[in-house]
Amino acid sequence: MTARQHQPRFEALLHEHRRIVFKVAGLYSRSAADRDDLVQEISVQLWRSFGGYDEARAKFSTWLYRIALNVAISQARRARWADADRCEPLQPHHLETIGGEPVAEPDARLQALYAFIGQLDPLNRALILLYLEDRSYAEIADVLGISETNVATKLSRIKQTLRGQMLDAPTTGA
Repeated sequence: MTARQHQPRFEALLHEHRRIVFKVAGLYSRSAADRDDLVQEISVQLWRSFGGYDEARAKFSTWLYRIALNVAISQARRARWADADRCEPLQPHHLETIGGEPVAEPDARLQALYAFIGQLDPLNRALILLYLEDRSYAEIADVLGISETNVATKLSRIKQTLRGQMLDAPTTGA
């Protein structure tokens, strides 16, 4: 099949799963302009790779996550965004950016959760994104290229750290 023949199917699948691209870009971007650039770069890489997509081997969403997260993590590493002091912590207003339901007045615990996620390194941020999307450990492992045991171990450590931080967060609105 030629690229021209692939295009309508690619566009339909990308449109159907576009929220994934926006969630990943929103989670790995410091500004709206960075987010737009990352969405474009992810889309370009998806198109370049689409000829090799094999629906018998993976669901489209799994394949899309793998490419989107690889692009985002690579870009974050190139820009050295992994340093916590250079990343903008995830804030309540980012919910609109990553496709969530807007929260009128998030409480302090929700703000603490956003801050916690924003401090994670790029790989663990990807891991928690997939976990919060209710992806199975097998799918998370497939997307990130790590073992299911490694997924379970990393998630357990993240949850343990989060529990400790959330116990200290106030329970009332800010």
